Amino acid sequence: MPTAQAAIMAGIPSANASLYHRIRFLVGDPAAVIDLPGNGATPQTILILRDIEMQRARQHARADRVACPGDFAPDGGLSGDRETATAQAAAQCLRRAGVAGVRADRTLPLIFAEHIRLEGISIEYDPELGVIDRRSKDEQEIQFLREAQATTEGAMAMACEAVARARPRADGVLVHQGEPLTSERLMGMIDVWLLERGYTTPGDIVAGGPVGADCHESGHGPLRTGEPIIIDIFPQNRATHYNGDCTRTVVHGDVPDVVAAMHEAVAHAKAAGIAATRAGATGQEVYRASMDVIERHGWGRSVPGPDAPDGTCSMQHGLGHGVGLDVHEAPLLDEGGPELIVGDALTIEPGLYRVGTGGVRIEDMVIVTPDGCENLNTLAEGLTWA
Repeated sequence: MPTAQAAIMAGIPSANASLYHRIRFLVGDPAAVIDLPGNGATPQTILILRDIEMQRARQHARADRVACPGDFAPDGGLSGDRETATAQAAAQCLRRAGVAGVRADRTLPLIFAEHIRLEGISIEYDPELGVIDRRSKDEQEIQFLREAQATTEGAMAMACEAVARARPRADGVLVHQGEPLTSERLMGMIDVWLLERGYTTPGDIVAGGPVGADCHESGHGPLRTGEPIIIDIFPQNRATHYNGDCTRTVVHGDVPDVVAAMHEAVAHAKAAGIAATRAGATGQEVYRASMDVIERHGWGRSVPGPDAPDGTCSMQHGLGHGVGLDVHEAPLLDEGGPELIVGDALTIEPGLYRVGTGGVRIEDMVIVTPDGCENLNTLAEGLTWA
């Protein structure tokens, strides 16, 4: 009977989300987790990390045994370099366990691969190792995502209401508390609001008017009345490390007819995408459900070139992505997107972008269930917030 193969993941958990997800223990130094299959004995998971972290790890980490590099020092001793020493110890752990070959995930640092190779142990790349586990969120993770998305919606409501309540100058520039309301100022307001609630952001998107015709333009300059303003907020909880991700589009004052038509198409496309989301459906099928709506409204998918004339309008991106410890993770909702599984946390975020006018995007987060999905958003999706 063939024997199960050992597996290794390694790196710095605070920077390697896959490793952190595996051990659920945050540390800023190199670590390695090794799964020994047992092959007749009891399977065992060994976590190797810095000695001063061992007591904490024994209380909180998901491992059967916690060790430090000194527990697996080679005959010639450990390197004085912390990462090298951890790699040496991981290789020694595998050798002493009689492992001839080990599976590794896509994040394994080359330094660990090299020291394993030097011990005569073969390494097999497993592209799915850690990926499916991260995709299928457990109840704790789903609760973390609910909390993150609820806070994100709070920040979104604050930002959209600030736009709606601003006063326009004669030139159309919005004024908030006596000062011009710019993309940069509103981003700062969002960041401070989130920081006070235990969240950090890598940066937000506040793209107003023609600037928003580029779907991933962060935004800059004054915000104006009568123009669509895309606000995309994707913060991370500092305690749980799980992310929220929500987009709304707001217009101060009168909504131009073309923007209203774009918004109607995007709202219907989002609803169609959510309705198509369930375990067993593919990311491509969900994407196509939304794109069919966009196309029925007269638009398609393309990325306009720099010389595209005003009025060119299209959806420029896929429908969405996985979210969890990273704001962008597997799977993708796009052409070639894989089959969805129970526990996938996904964004559904269709958008339309019109050269010379700006963009409209609406984004919710959903959790895939056997027969549909749970929408974590409750926030209104209209263009007016006054």
